[in-house]
Amino acid sequence: MVNNARKLCSLVCSAMLMLACTPTIEVDIENADTAIKPLEIKVVVVTMFEIGEDEGDKPGEFQLWKARQQLDTQFAFPASHHDIFVNEDTGVMGIVTGMGTAKAASAVMALGLDPRFDLKNAYWLVAGIAGVDPQDASIGSAVWAKWLVDGDLAHQIDAREIPSSWNSGYFPLFKNQPVEEGETVDQNAIKASNSTNGEVYKLNHGLSDWAYQLTKNTVLLDLPQMAELRENYKNYPNAQKPPFVLQGDQLAASTFWHGAILNEWANNWTAYWTGGEGNFVTSGMEDTGSYQSILYLDKAKRVNKNRFMVLRTASNYSMPYDALSAADNLAAESGETGFAGMESALESAYKVGSTVVDEIVNNWEDYKHNTPQ
Repeated sequence: MVNNARKLCSLVCSAMLMLACTPTIEVDIENADTAIKPLEIKVVVVTMFEIGEDEGDKPGEFQLWKARQQLDTQFAFPASHHDIFVNEDTGVMGIVTGMGTAKAASAVMALGLDPRFDLKNAYWLVAGIAGVDPQDASIGSAVWAKWLVDGDLAHQIDAREIPSSWNSGYFPLFKNQPVEEGETVDQNAIKASNSTNGEVYKLNHGLSDWAYQLTKNTVLLDLPQMAELRENYKNYPNAQKPPFVLQGDQLAASTFWHGAILNEWANNWTAYWTGGEGNFVTSGMEDTGSYQSILYLDKAKRVNKNRFMVLRTASNYSMPYDALSAADNLAAESGETGFAGMESALESAYKVGSTVVDEIVNNWEDYKHNTPQ
């Protein structure tokens, strides 16, 4: 009996010692629900770069959104390029993906899987600058896309080695010659309006139409240097107009290309992959990568793929005016003065994009359950 009592006493003492050494975990019972409940996001504004700081200096794509939408709550985002900023009162979030398809795809995927946020009903707005085809629009213009076409997935032969009868040394995967004007892809090869390898994506056309109708009469910033440049595009009536809002499609390629020959390629490439429905208007880098992640996240029931919008605003023309070579034009715009339409493009992205964002936020009870068409 004595031995049993001693054993019991020893066990009790050991247990008490273990409890004394265990760190205390404080649980806020009253707020336990809110501590683990993800924050509902109504709109994610997707930008691709910021020039310097997030505020107070020369702006990139993110700075105007952060200041004017009061995105004041910062969330660390070590899995991506840039921290996340949110207005917790309005449910608007702003992200900066970093430049290029790879960074954009990984940033959107990391955000979509982040348990801190409820993105199931969120709308996504890409708001970034782009080159613009002078056949369609002028610098400073804002362009809503219906199609996203990838310009990177391809075969290429160096220009010094292409056959003399070819119009390009750049052609689609699984073909053995370049795309001709008027040629389109076999639509049987396109599944659910998206190519197997990611060469083309069809956005929700109804949502794009709605965004365009809501913003088409927006007056955009026009500056003297823009008017001066426009005057040189004498054979391009749309390039000579003051900036305006339109619809047109986006070609995404991580190589910054420029010039009349590549501009012709971009038009043929877009027409080819969209079955003749799409029209190349803007050139950027990231959007096919971002939307590919959205498609995967939609399958995982983390987001709604039908709520993804792309608004690209024109900072520069994708080809020079007739009297200037592509090399000279690119060198001029890469210098200290930069793109003539840069300031206007950043303002256009915010002015046009925020009209859509504010409409969604101010009428959230409707748009939460009903995607506008």
